[in-house]
Amino acid sequence: MKQIIALGGGGFSMEPENQLLDLYVLNQSGKKNPEICFIPTASGDSDNYISRFYNFFENQNCKPSHLSLFKPQIRDFESYLLEKDIIYVGGGNTKNLLILWKEWGLDTILKRAWEQGVLLAGISAGSICWFEEGVTDSYGDILEPLECLGFLKGSNCPHYDGEVNRRPSYQKLISKAKIKSGIATDDGVALHYIDQELSGIISSRPNAKAYKVYFDNTVKEIELETKFLGAS
Repeated sequence: MKQIIALGGGGFSMEPENQLLDLYVLNQSGKKNPEICFIPTASGDSDNYISRFYNFFENQNCKPSHLSLFKPQIRDFESYLLEKDIIYVGGGNTKNLLILWKEWGLDTILKRAWEQGVLLAGISAGSICWFEEGVTDSYGDILEPLECLGFLKGSNCPHYDGEVNRRPSYQKLISKAKIKSGIATDDGVALHYIDQELSGIISSRPNAKAYKVYFDNTVKEIELETKFLGAS
């Protein structure tokens, strides 16, 4: 079973007091004590980001680790990552992430891991990287389309309600055929794909949603059914 969980926002890095999304990710591995590896490439392997990852996951039923490309701890990335149950990709600059992954061969390794059943997850840059295309601020202040790994079809836009320019920029890009139709996610929402099909949409915030956005004479936005994980 090939799984990807794409977080539009939230998780330990944005709302550390709210554990719902990260616990959901851990639970999908099917392991009592899963090995979860953090890849913080998009943040330039920020020490603070890595520390926040360990601060959260060391207190959960899992075995956390991380993989640095700026200060590599090991050389055999493939063997290291294929041993994991979950690979969790952090946010930051998606373009830099993709360039570095390709240079190190990590794009190929991650595809192999996914095909062999390692759960892939990530937030923001770690969300859009799995799709064919994504909306990114990697180039500066203006949001632009970016070609990504293509494990999942269509495009993805995170932070749909969290940044004022996200919704209008995504819709404008779709209307001008500069990016493929896709799914936008509010902060606190995650898309769970199984074998490249959208299996479910979950949220750590009661009013957060996901939307299908496409062009049909005009831009259409359809609110998708989202399950709030905090509901009893």
